[in-house]
Amino acid sequence: MTTADSTRTSERTAPGGPAEPRANDRPGLRTSGDRAAIARARLEKVITHLLILVGVVLSVFPFYWLAVMSTSTTAQIFGYPPRLTFGTSFAENLRNLFSSVDILSALVNTIIVSALCAVLVMFFDSLAAFAFAKYDFPGKNALFVLMIATFLIPGSLSLVPSFILMSKIGWVGTLQALIVPGAANAFGIFLLRQMASSSIPDELVESARIDGAGFFTIYRRIGVPMMRGGLAFLGIFTFITAWNDYVWPLIVLVDPNRQTLQTALQNLNSLYLTDYGMVMAGALVSVLPLIGVFIIGSRHFIANIAAGAIKG
Repeated sequence: MTTADSTRTSERTAPGGPAEPRANDRPGLRTSGDRAAIARARLEKVITHLLILVGVVLSVFPFYWLAVMSTSTTAQIFGYPPRLTFGTSFAENLRNLFSSVDILSALVNTIIVSALCAVLVMFFDSLAAFAFAKYDFPGKNALFVLMIATFLIPGSLSLVPSFILMSKIGWVGTLQALIVPGAANAFGIFLLRQMASSSIPDELVESARIDGAGFFTIYRRIGVPMMRGGLAFLGIFTFITAWNDYVWPLIVLVDPNRQTLQTALQNLNSLYLTDYGMVMAGALVSVLPLIGVFIIGSRHFIANIAAGAIKG
């Protein structure tokens, strides 16, 4: 036996030497309980991913089905079993769509109304929310409660008074009747006020006041950057709501040559015969801009949520 072997033997057997590692303490060897916990964790991960996959499929399938129907004829849409593959009638459906209604003019009107509503709501709601959250003024709490109380009023109750008001000022049949009434809402003020109260430190506002900054300077340099995530969500929400609005444009836009996309698509429905392939092509045209807006706006929204989670 060599000197090195005798030394290792003495280290294993010496009373004061290091103890020989047990089998359970060695790297790579686990007990049955550890293996069961790892198996449960893997099973939970697989189930979670399967549920996410099912949710994605359920969310995406309506858009896929819409695209399939927009490329099919009416007979193919109502055929059994239903076809899940794309057809060859998309170009024909588009030609019928553009020949039936002035879809481009309606699309431009809808973009103008939705974009202006989103911008105005983000501006006015953020101003009011910042004032409610970080400034004290007489009647502040009473005004906020009164604003919240407007949630209890159904929107359908304001249709007739709003139409009478638009008629008095001569806005019936114009896009102003769609833009100005939607320039601010209680939901956006409440949402941004809650965000400003929790995310903007009072000390930061007070230090800006001490430095001589006015309300709009503090709002622009402190309030807007800190509320960017909420503003992104509110802008997307308002744009989609204005884009999909149907009842109010149907009432106030009496000129058939000045319509929004939703009211123009309603004209595609005939009393006796409806070309559903053409209708689905029009619906696809109306959905695609919304998907683009969501993709662009959601990046800022998700980025600010992630930044807030990391800071928190």
